[in-house]
Amino acid sequence: MTSKRKNQICALLKGIETGDAAAAAVVNENKYIQHNPQTHEGSEGLASLFERLSNTSPRVNIVRVFEDGDYIFAHTEYDFTSSNIGFEVFRFEDGLAVEHWDNIQQRQGPNPSGHTMVDGPTEATDLNSTESNREIVRFFVKEILINGKFDKLDDHIDDEHYTEHNPRICDGLSALRSALSDPAANDGITIQYDRVHRLL
Repeated sequence: MTSKRKNQICALLKGIETGDAAAAAVVNENKYIQHNPQTHEGSEGLASLFERLSNTSPRVNIVRVFEDGDYIFAHTEYDFTSSNIGFEVFRFEDGLAVEHWDNIQQRQGPNPSGHTMVDGPTEATDLNSTESNREIVRFFVKEILINGKFDKLDDHIDDEHYTEHNPRICDGLSALRSALSDPAANDGITIQYDRVHRLL
């Protein structure tokens, strides 16, 4: 079931493509906190951004969108002058968006296992398991990603069924272990996690 807030965020993101300044009405410009340094605060900043971007004939594809309490988060494909993949997180208060974070990466891949950065399920199922799944992920992030206990990966990852969407890494436990523990296996990139801010 699609909520009003999910529909509003979908309209907001599609406003990048259409230039529809009215899509920014979901933003409370008096309270809005924008964590993307390239966008001005408030809906006026978004409206101006939409107008500017729409002149480049962008394409916006919303792959999946979810709601968790006061948060709406979306996984998106953007095609401006180049193709990018984004995660957008919006916090709502009194029916309007008051805070936004995003993470945008240039589209790459598919990876060595043939998976893209956006394929896979697009709907949440087993919603009765949300809280227990959240705790499983929290424990994984703390033990493996933050504390670096890579010898414990077998306790968390089903090697036979694990699917990887990172464009540099293939499926399976050994590839993930290498990517996390050996920068040479990940194009020289050291992956470091410091703390969990929020799990959605």
